Amino acid sequence: MTNLYIVATPIGNLEDITLRALRILKEVDFIICEDTRVTSKLLAHYQIKKPLVSYFQHSKSSRVEEIVSRLGRGESAALVTDAGTPGISDPGGMLVSQVIRQLGNQVTVMPIPGPSAVAAALSISGLPADSFLFLGFPPHKKGRQKFWQKVAECKETVVFYESRYRITKALDELGVILSVNEGYLAHASASAEKLRDSSPAAHNDGGRRVLVCRELTKMFESVYRGTIGEVAEMVAKDPQKGEYVIVVGK
Repeated sequence: MTNLYIVATPIGNLEDITLRALRILKEVDFIICEDTRVTSKLLAHYQIKKPLVSYFQHSKSSRVEEIVSRLGRGESAALVTDAGTPGISDPGGMLVSQVIRQLGNQVTVMPIPGPSAVAAALSISGLPADSFLFLGFPPHKKGRQKFWQKVAECKETVVFYESRYRITKALDELGVILSVNEGYLAHASASAEKLRDSSPAAHNDGGRRVLVCRELTKMFESVYRGTIGEVAEMVAKDPQKGEYVIVVGK
């Protein structure tokens, strides 16, 4: 019997790691990480030296077998992601699934909870969080329109991620769909692509509140609140780098 620890790590500020997480990282035989460069910086900050094994979205099946084999031999491991809780919109969940499927009761999978961008954004949103829908990242192409429609039609608070490269486009497209869904545009069947020439601020989005968080817990953390049109204008005027968490009220 061995242990695989799912360890949450800081989403930005290195002080946001738990004492238990630090202890586990020091005790395990090896650490499974998304990007060895990112994890090495965290470990160096806390003077932890452990062997690292990379596992990311495009890792070969042989890497999975290597990890499973080591766990099967009784070695303990910690699974971390670049930021936040493993398995939440990252490939860590697939690895956990494979470990459980192949090793079953030979391994105990244990959570070491901590930072989560989803929880952090919800906690400051002022929006209902007793029930919410998390959608990860929007598709780049196929299924993107359906993604926005799902957000617009949801009767709960919705949380999703977006990168700095697509945040402006995402808010624009969401603004169009919210307008269409609320029935404020004359032609509800018009596609978002045809409507994107108009500013999201001009769309009557029914007043649904939106929170956009950039670089949570980091030096240049920014939070934008308002309707989809209002926050789209704010983000467009402040084109800074960073990762974004978007919360849409019901």
